[in-house]
Amino acid sequence: MSGNLFITAIASIFINNVVLTQFMGVSPFFGASKKMSQVKNMGIIVILVMTLASIIAYPVNYYFLVPMDLKFLCILFFLIIITVIVQVIELLLKNKMPLLYQSVGIYLPYIAANCAVLGIVLQNSESNYSFIEAVVHAFFSGLGFFLVLFIMAAIREKLDMAEVPKAFKGIPIAFISAGLMAMAFLAVDKSILIKLFS
Repeated sequence: MSGNLFITAIASIFINNVVLTQFMGVSPFFGASKKMSQVKNMGIIVILVMTLASIIAYPVNYYFLVPMDLKFLCILFFLIIITVIVQVIELLLKNKMPLLYQSVGIYLPYIAANCAVLGIVLQNSESNYSFIEAVVHAFFSGLGFFLVLFIMAAIREKLDMAEVPKAFKGIPIAFISAGLMAMAFLAVDKSILIKLFS
């Protein structure tokens, strides 16, 4: 079991990275990776929302939607869950930590509409994951999002100081960098992990 969890964790970060291989959450990925100062808060909130949404969505799916044959409504229910979580976090930050809210508040609508969060929750509902596997998958998918966001921000800060040809400045060089990152992440082979830990 622990071997399977380890494989799920590593695969969620590298092999099946939510941004680089599944192309979910690309808009906030490029939008929030312009400066390193923006990355930490955005990444932590994505991990938190993704994990909490999976924790709540799992019992809703398996103890309500599936038994009542309402699986076709899962997207609606999951969107409501994600929106409520983001609203609760926003209210808590606004009332308890106003300074943190000032720096993070701008990203909360990004996260509520982040298809990566919904995508991971849907993947958990469609897979045969146990509750623990679903939570591990969600947490490490969020960690994978945070990691690529951090790396991309570091690259873009360096590129801002580099002499990049005019035609490649801005988004074009960011797309090229993301493509190179995707190739590097895909170098981690899942079959090797399965042989090592099974």
